[in-house]
Amino acid sequence: MTVGSTSQGELFVLDSPLLSEVRGEQSLMAYPFFALSKTAWKRSLIYKTDAVSIEIGPGPRGVATIYDKEVLLYIASLMAAKLDAGEQVSQDFFFTAHDLFRVTGVNGSARSYSRLSDALERLQGTQIKTNIEAGGEGQAGFFSWLSEAQLHYTKTKTGDKRLKAVKVRLCDWLYRAILRDRRVLDYSPAYFQLGPVERRLYEVARSTCKDAAAVVGLDDLRLQLGYQNSLKHFRHAMKGIADANTIPDYTITMGDGASAAASPGRRPNIAALTVTIQPKPTLPGASL
Repeated sequence: MTVGSTSQGELFVLDSPLLSEVRGEQSLMAYPFFALSKTAWKRSLIYKTDAVSIEIGPGPRGVATIYDKEVLLYIASLMAAKLDAGEQVSQDFFFTAHDLFRVTGVNGSARSYSRLSDALERLQGTQIKTNIEAGGEGQAGFFSWLSEAQLHYTKTKTGDKRLKAVKVRLCDWLYRAILRDRRVLDYSPAYFQLGPVERRLYEVARSTCKDAAAVVGLDDLRLQLGYQNSLKHFRHAMKGIADANTIPDYTITMGDGASAAASPGRRPNIAALTVTIQPKPTLPGASL
């Protein structure tokens, strides 16, 4: 590990660089906790099934997006690597923006640093309420992804600020899930080149479709991805994704519509359409 200091002489130990694969907590992969947007999303997000309830409220800068999630993936990966090495882990993490950008494939422009600052604000401001247990414990009420987020700077002789490190404190819920449940899955490096819907589709496939194909209703998949537009629009988007075949490690196939065929005089039932998610064959000798 690397030791650094702020201009005030405060010492801290960096948890970066990340030297292992990117990993994420399985519940955050399976369910829609983030807005599928590149711009600020100001409305609440709600997902409910018979077993799962998720309510996401916006902070001053809106709901945390699927791109903001990159920060949580990076932190989860640092934490998982420490646990694998038998190290003690706390909820506080120090890391450099440079290493975060390296892992996620982001350039180190001034705009990237500004986006990181906005992402940290959304991760701290977004309010989450869920009945999903973490580490064997339930949690009533709302919480934020980060209970603390700080940018530590030094100053040059000319007075310019230079970002030294990022300090965050991970929320209790996600910390318990990683520490106790250990349900973390690795991500394909190609994930960070995907668009918002493709990212969520990959996560759902990775967390729910391991060794065999899974068939999911089109509308059920729309809700599980957190897609906010109409089912008709989603069908069009999914057809494009299936045709492009760019989801890492998985093939997406749209149902032929036989079950949704209209009876005479009626429109086809789009909600009856299905999507098949199939793991791509592994090459002989390749590691799983």
